[in-house]
Amino acid sequence: MKIVIINGPNLNLLGRREVGIYGTKSMEQVLVEIQRMYPDIHFEYRQSNHEGDLIDWVQEARGERREVKGVILNAGGYTHTSVALRDAVACAEVPVVEVHISDITKREEFRRISLLTDVCAHTIMGHGTDGYKEAVEWIIQHNHDQETIDTQHFNGASTLWKHPNEHSTEQPIH
Repeated sequence: MKIVIINGPNLNLLGRREVGIYGTKSMEQVLVEIQRMYPDIHFEYRQSNHEGDLIDWVQEARGERREVKGVILNAGGYTHTSVALRDAVACAEVPVVEVHISDITKREEFRRISLLTDVCAHTIMGHGTDGYKEAVEWIIQHNHDQETIDTQHFNGASTLWKHPNEHSTEQPIH
């Protein structure tokens, strides 16, 4: 299993920037912890201060969907401004988990809006850097649940499934 972690602008300064909000752990420390907790998962980490890079990386994950089982995305400031990144996430074809170290709903007014939340499979915010670990857990569980559904479907069993982004009633799979 491969999970891609994508961080946006200024997250290269994690552990040194606004430590009262974002904490003292560097992303390198977070990645070491995650790899120790999940040694059987291949993690690919990318960070950029440039919007186009984030879009390219989300699209690459789409192209590698057989190998990539999920994307963890902390888009930083682009969360609130990038329609282009939102469009890339909307057509990702792999689950994208939006992560925010702080609770953006309790921050400045301009940070309270996420253009990504409704196109992401799941959102985690306000749990500090532990949000990355929670996102890994969500992707593992989602893939386990999906494998169970696929196995039941393959074996001819009928089951109910609801996509995490859908708010409609459950639909049977035949």
